[in-house]
Amino acid sequence: MSEHDHLQSATTHGLTISPALDLVAEAAQVPPETSVITGRTLQLCVLTLLLGIIAAFVAQALVALITLITNIAFFGQASLAKNTPAAAVDHLGLFVVVIPVVGAILIGFMARYGSKAIRGHGIPEAMENVLTNESRIPARMTFLKPVSAAISIGTGGPFGAEGPIIATGGALGSVVGQMIRSTSAERKTLLAAGAAAGMAATFGSPVSAVLLAIELLLFEFRPRSIIPVALAASAAAGVRMVFEGTEPVFAMTDLRQPTGMALGFYSLLGGVMGLVAVGVTRVVYAIEDGFERLPIHWMWWPAIGALVVGGVGYVAPD
Repeated sequence: MSEHDHLQSATTHGLTISPALDLVAEAAQVPPETSVITGRTLQLCVLTLLLGIIAAFVAQALVALITLITNIAFFGQASLAKNTPAAAVDHLGLFVVVIPVVGAILIGFMARYGSKAIRGHGIPEAMENVLTNESRIPARMTFLKPVSAAISIGTGGPFGAEGPIIATGGALGSVVGQMIRSTSAERKTLLAAGAAAGMAATFGSPVSAVLLAIELLLFEFRPRSIIPVALAASAAAGVRMVFEGTEPVFAMTDLRQPTGMALGFYSLLGGVMGLVAVGVTRVVYAIEDGFERLPIHWMWWPAIGALVVGGVGYVAPD
């Protein structure tokens, strides 16, 4: 690869978000484009507003499906009342170890005979589609991803719903972009808008959702893409308020002006957590590499992991 010139980045006519990502974009041969707002941008704004509303309803449906599967799997009742698997340990005993394994086997079959893409972490796969596949995600992912996530979480998987919701919203935006006449840049905007809407619908945080989409999916800071994404996130947050109210997901106490010593501690804490994050990431990849070396088909890997999850859940349910 030729020496990189940050003045001629893949985000020409816009502010680059990460100079390192410019190298990735150049390797993927992403051409620089202008950022002029036209009538087409206004059409995208209307489309992303609708997309944000739809993504918010999808998020609500996914949360309800997770709750339903949890109640069926652990309590034997078809109910939308909020329960946790930990509450079932006392009356199920060792059988709580089996339930995650059954859910993992179902997911293995879905991945093998439905789409291997559901095996991923969510956002990294969306980034890959943006960079290497012109923001095209198969339509079946809008169904397989949320259903597999609901089965995994509902049967005791130690995951949150936010990742699958973001991935599903991104897949929904990509599918909409493929259904209409659109360029790769417009599909990228729609994918990012769907992902941001999913995050806003989960946490009620439209500003953070837009910033996440800019950093991880848009790779640019242009009005033609930021405005549609912001509208989608705002619409999704509005729908969430109708269902959940305006209370924040994570309550915060009143904060006082930090002292100089406190700021120094925060800086030190940030550095330590950065090192911890590196360690955790390496452990995750090491475990994934370990599974790659197993002499069995990958569709059975989730069941092996679920066996460990079930055991931990039995020993320490809380």
